[in-house]
Amino acid sequence: MEKIGVRVPASGLANNLKDAVEIKNKLGLPLIVRPAFTLGGTGGGIAYTEETFEEVVSKGLKASPISQVLLEESVLGWKEFELEVMRDLADNVVIICSIENIDPMGVHTGDSITVAPQQTLSDKEYQNLRDMSIAIIREIGVETGGSNIQFAVNPTNGDVIVIEMNPRVSRSSALASKATGFPIAKIAALLSIGYTLDEIKNDITRVTPASFEPSIDYVVTKVPRFAFEKFPGTDDTLGVQMKAVGEAMAIGRTFKESFQKALRSLEIDRYGFGSDGYFQELLYSRSLNNDQRKEWIDSHLKRPNDKRIFYVKLAFDEGYTVDQIHDLCKIDRWFLWQMEGLLKLEKEYSEKGNSILYKMKQVGFSNRQLSFLKNKNRFWIYSMEILE
Repeated sequence: MEKIGVRVPASGLANNLKDAVEIKNKLGLPLIVRPAFTLGGTGGGIAYTEETFEEVVSKGLKASPISQVLLEESVLGWKEFELEVMRDLADNVVIICSIENIDPMGVHTGDSITVAPQQTLSDKEYQNLRDMSIAIIREIGVETGGSNIQFAVNPTNGDVIVIEMNPRVSRSSALASKATGFPIAKIAALLSIGYTLDEIKNDITRVTPASFEPSIDYVVTKVPRFAFEKFPGTDDTLGVQMKAVGEAMAIGRTFKESFQKALRSLEIDRYGFGSDGYFQELLYSRSLNNDQRKEWIDSHLKRPNDKRIFYVKLAFDEGYTVDQIHDLCKIDRWFLWQMEGLLKLEKEYSEKGNSILYKMKQVGFSNRQLSFLKNKNRFWIYSMEILE
């Protein structure tokens, strides 16, 4: 990576606790612990303090089949992006899809809400990631097939670090395939037997070759599905070790629409970003005094957990600003503005009623949500009265 001018996190390999301590003394805390030859972040963790360092490293060494861990400098709170890249024997390289993680660095990408294509990079920043990805896949030597390349971007100054590369069909490859209609696994198989991208027809257009990069005019949102309720006592804190048991994906013309559709696809009795009658967290918070309620909300926004996105909704309801929520959870302000926009529409609908019904549908509000806002039965939406 240094040869091609791409920055990577400062790191060191440790085969035992003694080696790990030497690396810690050099890099400082916190440190990301990554066991060698494991998938889904198994055995990994974040060592924040001296007290937890030995425990996290020992766990990682035990999880690795070769008893080896990689200790990396922390980039917690940075924005995380992924690019799906394909290359053929003729050195043609295409970017299939860009993916942005809503949750910042520190949460496994499989546990994060992700959006395709990316939403918050400037054109210059995105082109920089494209150029880096092409240089990386060539330098690593992936002659045919696809690779998933992950980057961390400092939201303050735009610094970029490459944090991971998977030279294979990965979990993100499946998302990219569904999002774009570009069959990554199939084309990777054809490339492996000697075809070039320009010789393979696009499955959707059936006219253009696969060497044309997919271009989509919609937004795809993936939301992870957790099942902590089936494992009582399990810590629901999210980190570098994946804990999701599945995921739901939705397509919409805007982020707001696909976001709400994805949330109600989880089958957890949520029908969107609020307005669904399920406010257990809100009811509980109202039993506290003002100081206790603020402390309780702050703690759930700071700590990554499976319900954090709904605590964002709760925080808005309690009068938090976008900047206040961003400072606590590090979710990019653009996404928070979109979520705030949904809540503003709820209030507007309560005031203006069915005159903005079409607008509500455009941003993903379901019949159940609209009926809840009107305090009516969910079948009310189908009545002739509302269709007039």
